[in-house]
Amino acid sequence: MSWIRERELSFLERLTANILKAGPMPKHVAFIMDGNRRFAQKAHVQRQEGHSQGFEKLAETLRWCLNLGIHEVTVYAFSIENFKRSKEEVDGLMELARQKFSRLLTEQENLEKHGVCIRVLGDLTLLPADLQQLIAKSVVATKAHNKCFLNVCFAYTSRYEIASAVKEMAWGVEQGLIKSSDVSEVLLSECLYSSNSPNPDLLIRTSGEVRLSDFLLWQTSYSCLVFQSVLWPEYSFWNLCEAVLQYQLSYQSLQKARDLHREGQALQQMEEDRSCVAELLQHRGNGKLVDSQSRQKELLNYIASREERVRCFLNALQHKRDTFFSDLSSQAVVA
Repeated sequence: MSWIRERELSFLERLTANILKAGPMPKHVAFIMDGNRRFAQKAHVQRQEGHSQGFEKLAETLRWCLNLGIHEVTVYAFSIENFKRSKEEVDGLMELARQKFSRLLTEQENLEKHGVCIRVLGDLTLLPADLQQLIAKSVVATKAHNKCFLNVCFAYTSRYEIASAVKEMAWGVEQGLIKSSDVSEVLLSECLYSSNSPNPDLLIRTSGEVRLSDFLLWQTSYSCLVFQSVLWPEYSFWNLCEAVLQYQLSYQSLQKARDLHREGQALQQMEEDRSCVAELLQHRGNGKLVDSQSRQKELLNYIASREERVRCFLNALQHKRDTFFSDLSSQAVVA
């Protein structure tokens, strides 16, 4: 099954899509694709078949998203917690991933036509070596595409991601790239696996479960959350439209909350910058008073130097991550 299913919308689906697109549309949608195992039980088939049907539904859903003008999708494909499942099921999921990423590498022309960039978010070192290499090769092969983005969260939990971001900032301080005073909520966001993406506008969970299961906890603070009872392999275009409509109904309140949060972040950063400058001036001037003009000049200089440090640190972090994927991809070529 292709990663993007080629199928045009029906007349009624196109009409509905056009009506929805007259209102505010989510640019980034996240899915917790829940219900594969229950679908298999319901359909009296093996669990592995349920997971396979779930991937086919993802391919179809990506096409619907493109038709609706949604150009970024993030999916919860495999949680770190899933390693606790039976060996048979985990091995089956790893084999399914091998098949799908191998298939992706044969679909370069189709992915290039649609401009699909595949990103994999998670700790790949927890996966079998051959699967790590396949994933890295797929990520590198589609890296230059920029029309739409599919973020696959694999060997992922949000708490693990946040802890990893904290470790990355600690690494930056140890390397002398940033100062401990540069650490902030905004910087932590830039150190997450998802730093290259805007936060999701809409998060959808299927199967009737009403929880996030450690998925994008940081990123969805100001997202519209929609919980639907349908099992993932049975998901339809109309289910997606219903979720988008719920997003549109809550759009204004969400936007207001985001704007207030951004304003609060900016004020907090300014207060922290002023505090650092006051401490520097006190240390440098041995208690002497500094006029407001000089204090303002010092503040602007400090902000410029902090922003430069953060920029250099984030460039170094991105280089480290790019090198990890390129090295893994090269190993796959050699193998």
